[in-house]
This record gives sequence, C-alpha cells and structure tokens, in this order.
Amino acid sequence: MTQIATDTELSAVNSILGSIGQSPVTATTGTALNNPEISFIVNLLGEVNKDVQNEGWHFNTEYHESSATLVDSNGHITIGNDILRYDISDGQSVRSKDVVRRNGKLYDLVNHTYVLGGEVSLDVTRLVQFVDLPPVFQRYVISRAASRAAVQLVSNAELVKLLQTQEAYARASVMEYETQQGDHSYMGWDHNSSYRSYQPYKALRR
Repeated sequence: MTQIATDTELSAVNSILGSIGQSPVTATTGTALNNPEISFIVNLLGEVNKDVQNEGWHFNTEYHESSATLVDSNGHITIGNDILRYDISDGQSVRSKDVVRRNGKLYDLVNHTYVLGGEVSLDVTRLVQFVDLPPVFQRYVISRAASRAAVQLVSNAELVKLLQTQEAYARASVMEYETQQGDHSYMGWDHNSSYRSYQPYKALRR
C-alpha cells in the first residue's frame, strides 16, 4: 500500500530552498536559525501559512460555535493565539451585535462593551499547525512561500515566473479540494440540512 508522506516544517523549508537553488538543511530549530537565510525561510513559511489560513477554509472554520464555551469569569472572550477570526454567525441579518478584535478580546461595536451578554453564536477561524494541514494546502503554502523567497532572495525573473505558475496550479488544486470537501451550495444550506434537486426520472416513472 502506498503511504502518503505529509510535509513537515523541515521538508517544507528544504522544498523552498531547493526551489531557489540552495542546499537542503538538517534542522530548522536551534543553531540552524543562526543562518540568516534559514531563519528567513522559516519565518516566511510561517507568514504564508497564516496568510493562507486567514482566508477561512472548510478545514479551519467552525460555524455557530456557542460563546458560552469561550467566555471567562468577567464575561469577556479573550482571543487565543490560534484564533484568526471571530464573527457573529449570520451577521448580515443579526444586527444587534458587531464584534471586532480590541485589546486581545472581542469587543461589541454596537453596544460598546466587551461583555456580549447572553449566548452568542460565533463563526471561528483557527490557525492550524503546518503539519496538520491537508496535504494539498501544505503544497500550496510551500509553492506560495517559494515564490516569495525567489522574489526576495534571487534576482532571476524567469525563476520567479516559473514558481508563480506552479503556485497558480497549487491554488487551483486547493480550490478544487475546498469545493469538494465544503459541500458548498448556492442555496446556502446549513449543516444537518439537505436538498434534493428535481429528478426527471421520477416524473417519467409516473
């Protein structure tokens, strides 16, 4: 049986280094970070990982999460280090609250308070560790980071163009994965609901 080897931070850094014509490394922590180029690539990988996930995908977004599980003893919701976004569920129709990030907490712009009051339904986008990303997202993050590394470290327009083309292919794969996994519908059906479209054979059977 073929085993799929998911990327680690080390393999990702080496893929980026290989893309710009540099030798691989054996570690991305400790004394390895004394090398400015390695330190730059490691930081770049982290930045791109965060940028990609901040778009909010099916794998890292949870809808209608109860605020009751997030509120502290003061009635405040402190934003954890793994939180990229909070928003009120169905915020376009629910106008009684409008939350933003302020002082590391959720702040309600409508009522001008950190205390949301009562149970609130939230959509939460979380930052997932690189090793836990779906493989197709790992490849996209690597491709996007390699493109940026080439722009900033290598003066080779042809290489940058090639890497950007590979990044575009990786983005297309990500979008295909998202549409398949997300089960999205223009009807906007929520979880635990279903819709069966018109099926001509049923009319013919009558």
